[in-house]
Amino acid sequence: MAPCRVELRVSCRHLLDRDTLNKSDPCVLLLMQSQGQWVEVDRSEVIKSNLNPVFAKIFTVDYYFEEVQKLRFEVYDSHGQAGVGTHDDDFLGGMECTVGQIVAQKRVTKPLFLKYGKFAGKSTITVISEEISGNNGYVELAFRAKKLDDKDLFSKSDPFLEIYRIDDDSSEQLVYRTEVVKNNLSPIWEPFKVSLNSLCSCEEKRKLRCVVWDYDSRGKHDFIGEFFTTFEEMQKAMGENKVQWECMNPKYKIKKRNYKNSGVVVLLDLKIHRVYSFLDYIMGGCQIHFTVAIDFTASNGDPRNSCSLHYINPYQPNEYLKALVAVGEICQDYDRWAAFAPVPTQVSHDFAINFNPDNDECEGIQGVVESYQSCLPKIQLYGPTNVAPIITKVARVAADEERTKEASQYFILLILTDGVVTDMADTREAIVRASYLPMSIIIVGVGNADFTDMQILDGDDGILRSPRGEPVLRDIVQFVPFRDFKNRWKGTKAESSSQLPSTWPRLSLAGICHLKATSR
Repeated sequence: MAPCRVELRVSCRHLLDRDTLNKSDPCVLLLMQSQGQWVEVDRSEVIKSNLNPVFAKIFTVDYYFEEVQKLRFEVYDSHGQAGVGTHDDDFLGGMECTVGQIVAQKRVTKPLFLKYGKFAGKSTITVISEEISGNNGYVELAFRAKKLDDKDLFSKSDPFLEIYRIDDDSSEQLVYRTEVVKNNLSPIWEPFKVSLNSLCSCEEKRKLRCVVWDYDSRGKHDFIGEFFTTFEEMQKAMGENKVQWECMNPKYKIKKRNYKNSGVVVLLDLKIHRVYSFLDYIMGGCQIHFTVAIDFTASNGDPRNSCSLHYINPYQPNEYLKALVAVGEICQDYDRWAAFAPVPTQVSHDFAINFNPDNDECEGIQGVVESYQSCLPKIQLYGPTNVAPIITKVARVAADEERTKEASQYFILLILTDGVVTDMADTREAIVRASYLPMSIIIVGVGNADFTDMQILDGDDGILRSPRGEPVLRDIVQFVPFRDFKNRWKGTKAESSSQLPSTWPRLSLAGICHLKATSR
């Protein structure tokens, strides 16, 4: 899957004060883990004398749904940009999370920690994610001002402009802060780009508050004036060549009888760029139902035999565990629970691997792993390997949700299999039916078998058709041979399995879990 671009906005509260005469001058460093090492990606501006900074810097990262991307935010008291991050005494705290967690929750607030896990007092950091590659697109803006009020005694004002988005709860979100233009009452600020999602939540009528300040190096900036507008009004103004707003100081308006304004702000340029991405669904509040089907058929080999793909080795996880954890580590940022289908006593193609039909939920991916390890000694691998029942089962739920017109529901089915499929015709038919539903299928081939059938289902080399010749409405299947990627996986020591009982339930392709996650 191609990467999407995500904007991360950072603010802090109750930072430690490291300075003697003034307050700390905070700066944030963004690091990303690469091959086990933390690598600096970018850093924010330095905000002078402020223990509750809202940083204007927008951190932009590539977001891959299929990868675990670990981030670390480090906050420092700066004594010059070049020295940020070089002195332990200037360290105000750090926080780690993943890109997926921020995207799924949209807003993450966590405490800051010093070295050795010590809390940095009451310090917290908040990271808000904004998408820039969705149907919102982005806009290029350029502003200038004329005849601003002079707030300085011995020189002219040093103006800068801030744009705030006013959200539905009447709170304000800083969208952009321009650079400071020194000693100038008619400044021209540099053009900038901002996503429409950040600017107005893709709602052109959403109110924007624009504030002009006179910069003060001690952090006590003087208010010059403000005006309110909308993105819709900006576009209309550009079209009618009425591209300026009066910058008003409410206090002056009350006190001064002849007060007109504190200057005017002019929109010099506006250009719109619209693009689309996968994040339109997730960050739009899409609820993902993630379903896993594990192949418990005889072709995998006896779990008691070290050659089996299901063999539980106390020192090394088997192929299925590697694949399950590798995918689960990605999906756990979006999904919270795992639920399983009822278990019969005969051969089954969809049963609960936690053997509890009354409470079929597991606690995250670790719960799925534990249920998998627990159930292996209690079952007999059997056949045939029928994939169609699993696809049909998930498709039936997706169809029910679609009939309720819940557009925010999407279903993903992950099938872990050794590649031996016995109901190919029925599987093709089930995929064609599912292609009309809000559903996708990921097939991970485990082991070294011939995966020709799986590649046929993928349809990359041609349009998949049902046995009757009906083509899929859209390509919903992606096949991945795990052997091509398993060397990248780093797992932990697997738990050993107990002795297999003499009598097992006869069970087949199974282990359905629905990992339900709502993006907040």
